[in-house]
Amino acid sequence: MASARHGSVRIHIDAPPERVWAVIANLDRMGEWSPECYRVEWLEGASSPAVAGARFRGWNRYGRMKWSVACKVQTAIPAKELSFSTLVREKEMVTWSYRIEPADGGVDLVESFDVHWLPISARIAEDLLMRDRDRRREEAMRTTLERIKALVEAEGAT
Repeated sequence: MASARHGSVRIHIDAPPERVWAVIANLDRMGEWSPECYRVEWLEGASSPAVAGARFRGWNRYGRMKWSVACKVQTAIPAKELSFSTLVREKEMVTWSYRIEPADGGVDLVESFDVHWLPISARIAEDLLMRDRDRRREEAMRTTLERIKALVEAEGAT
């Protein structure tokens, strides 16, 4: 992890890019993968990230803190990349990306984040209440990717 404001984690998955995409594009299942985001609900008639601009709300928890945030799909390139930004009053806070890169007969799945801006309340929460945020964020990203890997590889075994 580079810093509290940027980072990425990578995992190898023994599966074709299309199978990995089929899992990550189903953001409704994010609660199965992520230790922090436990629920996703599509908004404004959207039902998938098939179109850049589709919106959803994500519900998160960190310790005893819970919150929800509006999100907007930025890129949705099947078998290649899915990214979305968290929003506050239409201002982008953080962009989360999942890139699928062919590698060694399967793919590397890379989860990354880039913080653009945080409101004061979020900065206070991250800097004061979540003192070990960097370490826990990296652990959460690794856990997310390990869970996605397990799902994808299990689906290929059936």
